Amino acid sequence: MPETDTAAPSVPFTDHPLIDLSADPFTLFDAWMQDAEKAEPCDPNAMVLATATAEGRPSARVVLLKGHDRRGFVFYTNMFSRKGRELEANPCASLLFYWKSLRRQIRIEGTISEVSNEEADAYFASRSRISRLGAIASDQSRPLADRDIFEQRLKNAEAEFGNGPIPRPKNWSGYRVCPQHFEFWQERPYRLHDRAIWEQQGNGWDVTRLYP
Repeated sequence: MPETDTAAPSVPFTDHPLIDLSADPFTLFDAWMQDAEKAEPCDPNAMVLATATAEGRPSARVVLLKGHDRRGFVFYTNMFSRKGRELEANPCASLLFYWKSLRRQIRIEGTISEVSNEEADAYFASRSRISRLGAIASDQSRPLADRDIFEQRLKNAEAEFGNGPIPRPKNWSGYRVCPQHFEFWQERPYRLHDRAIWEQQGNGWDVTRLYP
């Protein structure tokens, strides 16, 4: 079906200035995330995580960003899950943030490393008690014959730890995506979008604006 040529919509996202090619990518990410935290109604820290097997077969799922700094972008999971197994075999990943309310997205590609035990312990301790018990009870991504089995395992974990401390399972930790590539994208009218990439070059970044 041919596109209809209509007047440009009068919405806030059309007022975004062009992406600043002189910006530091981490600083620009922070600014866009702050905008998303104000505008996005649900989970502005949600991101698509793409991994691949050693043979290159890809898979993707939505996870939550739980920390970031100049070292990289952190998420947590059961290390025996599908993503954990794929990251062990192929320690590279891609992240995608898409904020529909702002008509913006950021793509990040890089290598993977595990967070320290201290970082993982601190984040695990910050989770709600039922979430910590769930991490112990769940064999994430493994076949489950009956939901009642999982519910019983959850009750067993609750009985085992009572009101006492709940230790972090050894197979539950965090991964850090160390960026080697950023792409910032902003929607503009008539699909004349604004795109720019930052490619790591030694200790700096090679920056290029892209055609829409």
